Amino acid sequence: MENSVMDVVDLKAIANQFSDVNGVRGVEPLGNGIINDTYFVTTDSPTRPHFVLQKVNTQVFRQPHLVMENMCILTEHISQVLRKGDSAKESLSRKSDTLRERDRRWEVPGVLRTIRGENHYIDVENGFWRAISFIPESYSFDMIANQQQAQEIGYALGYFHYLIRDLSPQRLADTLPGFHITPIYLEAYQRVLSQVSRPNRKSEFSHELKYCLQFVEERQNWVSVLENAKNQGLLPLRLMHGDPKINNVMFDRQTHQSISLIDLDTVKPGLIHYDIGDCLRSGCNLLGEETEDWQRVVFDVDICQGILQGYLLVAPEFFTENDYLYIYDAIRLIPFELGLRFLTDYLAGNVYFKVNYPEHNLARALVQFQLTRSIETQENSIRQIIQSFQ
Repeated sequence: MENSVMDVVDLKAIANQFSDVNGVRGVEPLGNGIINDTYFVTTDSPTRPHFVLQKVNTQVFRQPHLVMENMCILTEHISQVLRKGDSAKESLSRKSDTLRERDRRWEVPGVLRTIRGENHYIDVENGFWRAISFIPESYSFDMIANQQQAQEIGYALGYFHYLIRDLSPQRLADTLPGFHITPIYLEAYQRVLSQVSRPNRKSEFSHELKYCLQFVEERQNWVSVLENAKNQGLLPLRLMHGDPKINNVMFDRQTHQSISLIDLDTVKPGLIHYDIGDCLRSGCNLLGEETEDWQRVVFDVDICQGILQGYLLVAPEFFTENDYLYIYDAIRLIPFELGLRFLTDYLAGNVYFKVNYPEHNLARALVQFQLTRSIETQENSIRQIIQSFQ
């Protein structure tokens, strides 16, 4: 999937459709997301000198209007909770001097309206655009450097879950049916594999592809662990962020505390354990998702401990006893799930994730499977960390 190709004039014209700004001075690419096209907009407005412009990938988000309705409901709910204040910061301040909850900053990205008062704009080619407020004096990063950052990452996810704990999952539409339901990804993988693995083609498979196929084969009977727990009533349906990778956590430039969790288009009803697993997946692989040296990928248990420490400071405000029991399964499952998705897309011809070369998704799958294997070999240590916080 290639990036949108739009000249500066088109981008400026689209950015000027949003009424909260004056004249747009510049539009530059922002971030390295592999789904939506994202831009940083500079304006002449003294009150809103910058904002974020995004072209939503409607091949992924096939109901973008519902995505925007979800975002508006979610951001308004969080804003109301923050305006009222909450008891969590008071109780947490008694538990941790490190996080300084009582006076810390927290912001939620706001949805900007168009000059017609809508929460999105449709261009002449039917492209779906939105604008989101830019969080000033903030930064993010792709790699965790120390325990303090790890703890702040965990706190950000935990506090986000706390802020939406009273927002009913039924109020938000499921804009990504099947998202983070691993058995569905396995079924899709098996369908695609059956189409490309005819006997006369198996000899064409590379060593790396054969390794991935065997990796999945050995674990396919286990992938329903979280969905089974949900169906049995052991894990409740809640709202989840859907993409809490570490570079979606924003930090304050002065205090270096986490202050926001962005990219809210994947928020939907689901299991918060998918968020926990995804956060640890992205944070505990210090070589990164795009490393070419996949055989050296290791799950860093020290970073894991820091993230869980931050998260589980907040979690008692909404956790059940069963929630603790399934944390390890979530940590193991999510990198496997993402690797399965990358592998499926590679076999299907790279139709979902953006790629830079034909084997890119295969390389990504190898990284996630190696991370899964590293988690499996350190199961006892990870479970001991979880138990230490119960």
